[in-house]
Amino acid sequence: MRVAAVVVTYNRMALLEQTLEALEHQTRPVDHIVIIDNASTDGTDDYLAARTPGVPTTVRRMKENTGGAGGFSTGTELAYGLGMDAIWLMDDDTVPQADALGPLVRDLEDAETRLGAMPSFACSLVLWKDGSLCEMNTPEPTWDWARPLTQGAPYTLMKSCSFVSCLVTREAVHAVGLPSANFFIWYDDAEYTQRLSKFRPGIFVPDSKVNHLLPQNRGVNFGDVNEGNVWKFEYGVRNQIATAIKFRSPTIAASLVENMIKQLRGAGVPKPLVLRLVKAAARGVVFRPEVKRARTVR
Repeated sequence: MRVAAVVVTYNRMALLEQTLEALEHQTRPVDHIVIIDNASTDGTDDYLAARTPGVPTTVRRMKENTGGAGGFSTGTELAYGLGMDAIWLMDDDTVPQADALGPLVRDLEDAETRLGAMPSFACSLVLWKDGSLCEMNTPEPTWDWARPLTQGAPYTLMKSCSFVSCLVTREAVHAVGLPSANFFIWYDDAEYTQRLSKFRPGIFVPDSKVNHLLPQNRGVNFGDVNEGNVWKFEYGVRNQIATAIKFRSPTIAASLVENMIKQLRGAGVPKPLVLRLVKAAARGVVFRPEVKRARTVR
């Protein structure tokens, strides 16, 4: 299985260095690295131009910041075009442990034999920088998540996961298309992996571990909304509502509403910011995720 890692970066050169160092020292080597520089202004382009890569590397510098969603869509298409069998998606603050890739590949291949078909993706156990569970990146299991365990497998079935170490198979990309670029940021990974799981469920591989170098170990919480970050929450709300409509899933919308009510209650978020979130939800009713197919293999 030929694997390309796709790393999307924007103005985090110091973190990107750690990610690339970890990728180039995997015990099961990656075959290629695709770096999407989202028009960084911190010298990332000069750093990448001067760097001597340890494995074959493709760098695509975007003309403008297309967000994580645009970067992952472009990176997935580039890796697919290189003829890779699987595409390992991650942000620039993801540091895979040395043996992170091996178990993902091993268990995808095992599942193909054991379950009769290769899963659409495999995701890692995401840890914070102190080794505790990363609150932001817990994958969502399928209703029958334990099925492989009954057959002696070390992995479980997943419905969705984040793009903090998600290995997507070529077959799945061919079947469902690329990540939706027009999401810009937030919930693009949840929408894409749910789309993948409708083709075939993914798997969670606890033997594969990565560290997510967030400033603090905290999941998305609407009680944290302020003037500086509300724009991110607006994208998340819009994108989640759009996904609920696309999949005809009242559960996805209800989960969002429940979290907003619980987390905003007593949090002191100013009413004008709450109103912005409500308007973002309304925009999600008419917003449509973009779905493109990967181009011909090079």
